[in-house]
Amino acid sequence: MNPSAPAEWTAVRRARLRITVITGAIITLLVTIVGGVAHTVMVDAQNDQVWRELRYGAMYGDPAKPPVCTWLYAPGVEPLSNAPAGFPIRADLAEVRRAGEATERTVERDRTVYLVRTQPRADGDVVQAVFDMRFQLADRSHLWFALAVAEAVGLLAAAVTGVFLGRRAVAPLAEALTRQHRFVMDASHELRTPITQVHTRAQMLVRQAAGQDLPVSHRDRLARLVASTGRLGEVLDDLLLSASIAAGPARRSERRPVDLVALARSVVAEEADRVRARRLTVVVDDPSHPLFVDGIPSALRRAVGELLSNAIRHTPAEGRIGMALSRSGGMVVLAVADTGPGFEPAAVEQLFERFHRGSGDGGRYGLGLALLREVVTRHGGTVAAAGRPGHGARFTIRLPECPPPPSEPAESQRAGA
Repeated sequence: MNPSAPAEWTAVRRARLRITVITGAIITLLVTIVGGVAHTVMVDAQNDQVWRELRYGAMYGDPAKPPVCTWLYAPGVEPLSNAPAGFPIRADLAEVRRAGEATERTVERDRTVYLVRTQPRADGDVVQAVFDMRFQLADRSHLWFALAVAEAVGLLAAAVTGVFLGRRAVAPLAEALTRQHRFVMDASHELRTPITQVHTRAQMLVRQAAGQDLPVSHRDRLARLVASTGRLGEVLDDLLLSASIAAGPARRSERRPVDLVALARSVVAEEADRVRARRLTVVVDDPSHPLFVDGIPSALRRAVGELLSNAIRHTPAEGRIGMALSRSGGMVVLAVADTGPGFEPAAVEQLFERFHRGSGDGGRYGLGLALLREVVTRHGGTVAAAGRPGHGARFTIRLPECPPPPSEPAESQRAGA
């Protein structure tokens, strides 16, 4: 499975495959049932017919001119030249002479089956009739061969039918997903401008309120308004990014080698004001050479920014945040650790749920870490979280390393090798 495939489209493909498998299983079951019934009916019919003919031949048949596939052994009569070896069965002849009652048995010999009936006749002679089931067994083999061919054709038809039905049945869902992504992108684009204007005007009102020395309660309400519009803008950005990267191959042209070291340094620099305002210490442990990954720069920047922003929100004043970048097994590893309140190990999956409300004052409604994992997964990577209550948290991103772009200087290429 392609790790960069959107989860919704993966579900669509699984639904199509499931329909194909179910259709094939139904056809296989029907062929098996029909084959089993046909085989049972054929075997019973053949056995009944052969035993009737064998009993009639044993009672009334001419040993010198027996029916087809039948041999009759009687006293004073020479067996035919084509008689099978091992007959007559003298033990059965002796038993019938002694008891005076007919006996029947089935003998497997020479890769065929013989039906044997030994019985006394009205004239007192004991006759043994032997029937060769060779042709009946061949008919049964032909039946199973025909059923095997029918099964193969049925499975092929099931695959074609399953694909056709799968596409027809899942097409409305696929179309709905496409419309959903298009709606989210269009709505995000249309809402971004007015929300940005509202946010800007709210900031201007805050500055005017401070300049005009309005009551503190008014300024606090305006400050909360600015914070609310800012969070709304962040949610819109998250939705837009989520919908756009869900396009998958449609954004393939935007992918290129991205220096994750330079990107991480840039993200840390952008958060410098927030770090100083909260009196935090951010330590970056990165190599002196670039580490390249193949991806969309804006999406990767948002993912790394979410990691750092999450650490800033949950780290108390005078706390410490560490960001480390390294290479391991063909992967570029970026880890962010903080000295915040941490979380319960059992709550790891909840952290990556959409619109999960983080604990503490810094939590916010939004896509947040869910979008982070979505971005990383679409880039063929993984994200993991570890933490304990009171011992901080650590988030680790692993992305496949790629060669540097051809335009990079030779020194950088040697250093990154």
